[in-house]
Amino acid sequence: MIVKKNCCMAEYTSFKTGKNADFLLIPESEAEIVEAIAFAKKENLPYMVLGNGSNVLFAGDYHGVVIKLKSENISKISKDAAKQGLAGLEFASGIPGSLGGAIFMNAGAYGGEMSKVLKTVTSIDENGKIHVRKADECEFWYRHSIFMENHEVVLSADFELYRDDPNEIEARIADLTKQRTTKQPLQYPSAGSFFKRPEGHFAGKLIEDAGLKGLQVGGAQVSDLHAGFIINKDNASPEDIIDLMKIIQETVMDKFGVMLEPEVQIIGL
Repeated sequence: MIVKKNCCMAEYTSFKTGKNADFLLIPESEAEIVEAIAFAKKENLPYMVLGNGSNVLFAGDYHGVVIKLKSENISKISKDAAKQGLAGLEFASGIPGSLGGAIFMNAGAYGGEMSKVLKTVTSIDENGKIHVRKADECEFWYRHSIFMENHEVVLSADFELYRDDPNEIEARIADLTKQRTTKQPLQYPSAGSFFKRPEGHFAGKLIEDAGLKGLQVGGAQVSDLHAGFIINKDNASPEDIIDLMKIIQETVMDKFGVMLEPEVQIIGL
């Protein structure tokens, strides 16, 4: 197991900025995952699990243990399934997160969600006990799962997909990829859509209608291409991103009476 102390988390997150964690542990097996959790408990430190870091901002120092998993990318799983003629995961073809991270937050896009295609999820608790849950036992709702509450580590999952022509599946993936590349600022570091979708609204539209598209604080900017994205345009600090987030929240609240809630996990704030 790789162990790092006082580790800058910028290189482990898609925002490419962030503060430090007291410990970063990178286990290579299930046994080492249990060992990493045991280390945190022994040191009386909180711990959190990190996949690809695509939906996380370390806004302040994390005085605990980050357990970084080497997990399969959900986008790769989607494309591998397509090659086998298995459909249903097309929506995930451009999601940059890990399998565990996508399940943890019930990731979704273009009308699809992890909860709609999962059959079972296997996880491990802090005592090393393995749990296997059916999808309807995972307390999935919008950007939520039971794993946000119980601190279990997702190990694997079974999907309920359906057969289709691989060429048709790959054509649908190509169409979604085109939509992403033309409408999302993929050339800049970001955490994807920064805010959750408020009921009855779209966060990006509210932000744009509030006149905030292109607004920049330090190196952080509301994307000119998609107002729902906060991008690291020019060596943004975590403080830049948080300050911009607060301006967006206050302005949208003042103009429309809607409080935008971050979809991104903000650590250490």
